[in-house]
Order: sequence, then structure tokens, then C-alpha cells
Amino acid sequence: MKLKALVALLSDRKVHSGESLAQQLGVSRTAIWKQVRRLTDEGFEVARIRGRGYQLVSRVDLLDSTMIADLLEPDLAAEVHLRVLGEVDSTNAEVLRQVAKGCDHKLPIIIADAQTAGRGRRGRAWQSPRGENLYLSMGLVFHGGFSILDGLSLVFGVAVAEALEGLGAPEVGLKWPNDIFLPGGKLGGILVELQGELQEGVVRVVVGIGVNVHMLSADDVDQPWISLGKACADIEWSRNQIAAAVIRAVSETASVFSREGFGAFQEAWQKRDIYCGQQIQVRGGELQGIGCGIDSSGNYLLKTAEGEVVPVRAGEISMRVVS
Repeated sequence: MKLKALVALLSDRKVHSGESLAQQLGVSRTAIWKQVRRLTDEGFEVARIRGRGYQLVSRVDLLDSTMIADLLEPDLAAEVHLRVLGEVDSTNAEVLRQVAKGCDHKLPIIIADAQTAGRGRRGRAWQSPRGENLYLSMGLVFHGGFSILDGLSLVFGVAVAEALEGLGAPEVGLKWPNDIFLPGGKLGGILVELQGELQEGVVRVVVGIGVNVHMLSADDVDQPWISLGKACADIEWSRNQIAAAVIRAVSETASVFSREGFGAFQEAWQKRDIYCGQQIQVRGGELQGIGCGIDSSGNYLLKTAEGEVVPVRAGEISMRVVS
């Protein structure tokens, strides 16, 4: 018996007897009892009501590949190879493995309920608790040289911000080069990685997207953060709906980017720049200045005290607001 099947039956938050659960799942009542213990061990709150059965107290937002596919336009759904996993080391890494196996010429998409080795920019660990957030990676193909990748994480930042605002998130901001923000702190991030080497003008990339959805605590995070659930408690956030909106937005954005390049997104990114007009520093404090947005290649621009406008490139250290 899969744990997910039991969670699905309990997800209505009504009281279910052990006998009825056992009959529906074709197992013994002892097996149900053991699986309820597993649910508790994995962080779900399950009430045991004497003489009546079990009631799931925790809010449940199950990921479902069929539901996500049904929320996509038919043409887009036919173009992708979508898999939803209970757990994986990294959704980006799994996309690379799927590409190596072959995906029937479709774009691979991996979504996981949890990651054991999620990665952020510059190899940093990405906190990936089970059942709380969205961890999604897509394999994409672009034609041209490596130069076409300039500003790609910025472009997808615009896509994700617009997708989330379409679902009700307010004032989604972007922090150069790849973070998604709400007024209360960091909401998510984007990691773009190359898929192997350039071959005959074809560039393959993996774009990994993490969005905090239901997360209420994160002891190991060393910066202000927020989740959609904390910021907009009045909205019933669904990870399936968010996933579909993000897939749609990223796919559409990739098409526009391929035709028109980064310039089509420069203004949209500028409007969401949380650094604009702020006194910030880079390179471990060696360079300070006022944030002035981005140039046509996606480099961030700083105006120093001497009046010089200096570009900061993606490979350099993250920027921090000077307090």
C-alpha cells in the first residue's frame, strides 16, 4: 500500500474507521495502523479518535501529474513529458537523467514532493521539506550559441512572477540574478544549468524553480523568507495549480525569448527590481553603489560614489543591501 493512497482518502479531513480504510485499500487494519504511524513520523498530524477511527488534521496539498496536465492547454500537454515524484535528490539532476534516457522528443518536466539534495545558486543547499513547497525543473532547448543564454534566469524570473501574480500573489519582486521576493522576504529561486555541451548550434538547459507554498518554519534558512501561505493566508493555494501556471509561463516565455531575445523582458524585469535605488554592495564589500537596474545583457548596474556606472556580471558574488 502506498502512503499517498492513504493520504488521499484522509485528505477530506473527516473521520475514517480503520476498517473502512482497510477495505478501500485492500489491506489489513494492522497495515493501516502502521501506515498512520508512518504519516505521523513524516510530519502529518493524524488524530486517533477512540471507537471511530482516524482523522487527518494537517492540511494536505497532494501533487498529481494528471491534474497538472489537465490544467495545461492540450497542445502544451502533448509537448511535455511530466513526472511527479515523491522524493528525489534534485529535480534538476533528475531532468538530466531523463534526457540521457530519452524523452520521446518531448520536453522533460520533473516535480517532486521533496528533495534530499536540492541546489541553489553557487552550489548552496536548497531547503526542500516534504509536502510544503513546489520543486519543479524543466528541460528546454534553444538554438544559437552560448551568448543567447545571457539573462536567461532573469527572463524566467519574470515568467514565474507573472504566473504567481495571476494566481493572486501581490507585489512579486525580483532580486538579481535569480531570486523571487514578496515584501516579507524571499519566496523562491531559479537555477539554470546547461545540459551537456553545445552541439550544432543547439543549447540545452535545465531550469529549476523552487517556490515556498505552505512552509511555516525553516530553522536552517539564514535570511528573511516568506511563503505564499504566510503572505496570502486567505487564498487556498494548490501546488498543482501553481505548477501548471509556472509550466505555462515558462514555456511561453521560452518561445518569446527564442524569437526576440532578452530585450523583450528587460523592462518587465526592471519594474520588479527590489534593488532599484538601494545602496548595495558586491564582491564581499569591495564595490558599493546605487542599484540602477540591468543592461541589455542582464548584467546588474551600480552607480558608484564617483558617478561611474559599473556592470556586475552573473558569476560574481551576490549583492546585499547596505544597512
